[in-house]
Formats: sequence, structure tokens, C-alpha cells
Amino acid sequence: MKKKSHRPFYMLLILVLLLAACSGNSESGETENSGGEMTEEDKQGGTLIYGRGADSVGLDPINVTDGESIRVTHNVFETLLEYDHNLELQPKLATEYSSSEDGLTWTFQLREGVKFHDGTDFNADAVVFNFERWMDNENPYHQGDFPYYPFLYGGFKGDENHLIEHVVATGEHELEIKLKRKTAPFLSYLAISMFGIASPAAIEQYGAELNEHPVGTGPFMFEEWSRNSTITLAKNPDYWMEGKPYLDKLIYQVIPENSARLNALQTGEIDVLDGMNAGDTNFVEETQGLELQKRPSFNIGYMAFNMEKEPFDDPLVRKAINMAINKEEIVDAFYNGMADPATSPLPPSLWSYDDTLEKYDYNVEEAKKLLAEAGYENGFETELYTMSNPRPYLPEPMKIAEAIQSDLAEIGITAEIVSTEWATYLDDTKSGKHTMAMYGWTGVMADPDNFLYPNLSKTNAEVPAQNIAFYKSDEFTSLITEARETLDQDKRTELYKEAQQLFQEDAPWVMLAYTTPPLAQSDYVEDYKPHPMSNDLMTDVYLSNQ
Repeated sequence: MKKKSHRPFYMLLILVLLLAACSGNSESGETENSGGEMTEEDKQGGTLIYGRGADSVGLDPINVTDGESIRVTHNVFETLLEYDHNLELQPKLATEYSSSEDGLTWTFQLREGVKFHDGTDFNADAVVFNFERWMDNENPYHQGDFPYYPFLYGGFKGDENHLIEHVVATGEHELEIKLKRKTAPFLSYLAISMFGIASPAAIEQYGAELNEHPVGTGPFMFEEWSRNSTITLAKNPDYWMEGKPYLDKLIYQVIPENSARLNALQTGEIDVLDGMNAGDTNFVEETQGLELQKRPSFNIGYMAFNMEKEPFDDPLVRKAINMAINKEEIVDAFYNGMADPATSPLPPSLWSYDDTLEKYDYNVEEAKKLLAEAGYENGFETELYTMSNPRPYLPEPMKIAEAIQSDLAEIGITAEIVSTEWATYLDDTKSGKHTMAMYGWTGVMADPDNFLYPNLSKTNAEVPAQNIAFYKSDEFTSLITEARETLDQDKRTELYKEAQQLFQEDAPWVMLAYTTPPLAQSDYVEDYKPHPMSNDLMTDVYLSNQ
């Protein structure tokens, strides 16, 4: 019998050893370490598909306030400053800043060597161009509502309370912003995604159509938008952070149903899932190849009354409904341990949150008494608006609305549920079509001003209103305005706590939940870190299955 030769085996072994030696000695000098981490070169490439429940409303950051738009624009545009995952302010397009002794004049040193996606230079003149567009409603490129600007900066240029004296370039990469009055959260304003710096050349070219042709300095460039389906971003090859981003493409895919989105994750149609039924978190944790992520809690979920419509102009009715809704049961049923019943319009993680607020306990009999005292002993008929897609603060909006509907029936209130898709829902509620509406808010800056002023100030109760309760308390607005203009944080805390107590007494909302929103991803998605503000940057994300 012929003896079997081992030569092929040895040759194969030698080849394997040679390849192993070569792989640890690349031209760049980077090697795979003993922990098996990928090299910078290995991380490059691939397409990540991010599954979500609804489309963006728009892609011009100054004209949007919704989270589905911000999660896209935040990867295309950059702000002067930004919040890190610990909610601390960090440099971005501005590398340094200083202020005058009186706190009114601010000087910023801008990052050099940065270009917009269209190849034009980022500099101080570009920032001035953007501010002039935002603050001057006579500017030819001031096209849209610019909703965030007036309630942060006290109106537009020429208005009595407009905050800004001037914005001027004092050098190619130096900027001066002079304020008319002290404003405690001013630096935070500069980190809000809505104030992403756009290319002046693109603004001049596209005008109002910048909404569909966004051009910033961010890690990804806009490529294509198929409405209610996908938004495709491509890697910015000239990004100022060397070697970043790693991904070639980033696609935001709309899949309205939570269960369909989870199935798409399982089958590999998408790589990351945002918005899921709370009951599916256990399934994700137990499924091989999937990983559960948790977004740090920085949100509030609530139901707003339209206080301009009867009978919700009566505080007795609002308090009765607050007592009629079993918030603890709703949280237990629909959040799977990832939420707590809410009391304040501020999240517990934010300074000046008042943990002494007396909550509205679930009490059907007391609710009936208050309703009778208001003249509605036999109840009444109304509508309850809810969005059709999941939100971080409302993972199953229709089911939660149905639970509220059932609770209201116990005190004689018949509520018809009205559900629409996200963009329509925002239009309807901001125009005041609703009587009651499910809503919520994820903070975009780590300051109480961001939760209270947009959503509850009298200033923002005019159509199109962000204050969809149309809560027009002069006292409340005065308190939060004074807090905004006070630099002493202890004094600000006192003012905000007083405002929270007034909110609780006036009851413009039914507070529902503070949530820790669950997300899911395939296990080959690396370094995806959900941000508390939901404006996830994908600069560092890479795919280990390339």
C-alpha cells in the first residue's frame, strides 16, 4: 500500500503562518492587537441600514424640530459646539470660546481646514451668513418658519426682545457674537442640531429647496431621499476627522410597524432598529446575532390638553382626567420595565427637577367628583389624537391611547381616537386641531430651558405652536424667562422649581412616563452608542462582518 504523503498539509501550514505574519505588519504600521480588535483599515467600508418607524419631515435643520429629521441632519451638518454622551459641552466647529466680563460679548475660534460638502470653505463669514439667514426675516434666504430661533433668541432681528446685538467675523476663523442681555443657556443654544451650519453657496443655489438638498460639513453627505422609504447618506471623503467616518453609506429605512421592523432586523434587511415594542426586548436579548441597546433616559412622554377648547379650559376637567388615568398600569403594560411614571415636565436626570411635586394619584371616584363639580356629571364626548408611529417616549402609541380611552370611559368621557402619520400629526397638533393629544419631548440641550420654554411658554402658543396645550400662563412664562436671564444656577433652580409647582397646579398635561428607550442591532455593528438626545452620530460606527 502506498504511504500517504503529508506534504500538502505542511505546505498549507507554512502558507497560513506566512499570511498570519503578514497580517500583523501592515504598511501603515497598525496591527491587530492581542484582543482581536480590528485595524483602522479593517473598519473602513460597508453600508449600515437604520430601521425606523417614520420618515423625516425635512432636512434643513433650522426648519425642523422632530427627532426623525434631527437624527439625519445631525450627521450631515455640524454645530459650533456639541453635547457628548455625558451631556457635557464639547468643541465642534468652534474650538475655543471666551466671554467679556459682563457676559454679553462672546468670541469664538473656529476650526481651520474644514470644507462644506460642495467643496467651499467653512469660515467665520459662513457662520455669519447662517446667522443672518436665521435671525433676519427680511433676508432673502429666510424661507420657512425657523421655529426654534424665535423662542431661543426672543424673536427675530428688529423685534423688541431679540437677544442678539450682532454676529460679525473678526478674522477668517474668528467670530464675535454680542448679546443684548445675559442669557444663561446661550452656549447650549449653539450645540442644538437645529443650528447646524449650512454651506452659504448651497443656500444661495437651492433656497427653500435646501430642505431636500442639505449641504453641511458633517461626516456624511446627502445622496438621495425617497419619500416615506429611504434617505441615503454617503461618506464625506474630505471630512476633517482623519480616517472617519468608517461607513461608506448610511441609509435610514422607514418600516412603520414595530413587528415588521424587528423581522427586518432578524432577516438582515436592516442593521439597527429604533422603536420597538417593549415586550420584544427579552426576545432580542435571547436571540443569537442580535443585541439590545438602551438609550440613556432624557425624555418625557405626556398627553396635552388643548386649553383653548372647551371643556379643557377648565382646570377641574384637566385635574379630573389626570386622576382618571392609571399611569402606573400603563407603564407596567407597555414599557416592560424601561420607564417610570412621570410627574414633572423635566426628566429626573436634569438639574432643577423637583422630586417634591405632589403627583395626581389614580382615583376614579375623586375624578368623577371633580368632573361633576365642573358641570360634567354625565361626562362628554371628545377626541384623542395619537401618532401612528412609535416614539422614544411612546413605544406603542395606539395601545397606550386605547388604555387612556378605556380609563376615560370609567368617568363617562367618550374619546374617539384619531391617528395619523408623523408629518401630518405634527401639522395637526401645532395648528390646534386636537382636543387632547399624545406627545413627548427628547431634550436637545442639557438645560431645563429646553424642556420648559419650547413646550409651555406663552411665547410658543401661537400657531404653528410647539406649546400644543396652548398654555398661556403669564406667571409661568415670567418664571422661566427670569430663569433664562439669570446666571446664578442656584437661583435658576429655585425659579424652575416654582414653575414646576405652578405647572402641576394648572395641569396643562397628563404626565405619563420617563423612558429608557430600547433599540436593537445586529451583533456585527460596532461602536454604535445611542445618544441621550437621540441625535446619534455615526462617525465611529463600523461593521465587523466586512
